[in-house]
Amino acid sequence: MNLVETIRTWARRIKRDAVALWLASRHPDTPRLVKVLAVVVVAYALSPIDLIPDFIPVLGFVDDALILPGLIWLAVRLMPPDLMARCRVDAQSWLATQGARPRSYVAAAVIVALWGAAAWGAWLVVQHRWLAG
Repeated sequence: MNLVETIRTWARRIKRDAVALWLASRHPDTPRLVKVLAVVVVAYALSPIDLIPDFIPVLGFVDDALILPGLIWLAVRLMPPDLMARCRVDAQSWLATQGARPRSYVAAAVIVALWGAAAWGAWLVVQHRWLAG
């Protein structure tokens, strides 16, 4: 298998596991702590807006290439193996029938709110420095 095919396979697994975690986060047998982690990971993974926008050089792709796969890996490792196996099968069939991953517009709104709060905080710092001196 060449490098391009290896990367495609890895990306498909990440996509499948994100959907599987979405299903697992709604499953009653998922432990509470793992469910919270899964909800956070899934909300970010399925958000149409990135926390670090892709147009920012280098940093824009860090979340897509390192942070998100790392969080998915952690959530999968903490999930009970039999439950994760069932959710992976369900996720694979869901992806086959739906053709795309679900979207989380609530997560997108949270990310927009975080960026707005950061911008407001930066504005307050700049304004304070101008007034102070």
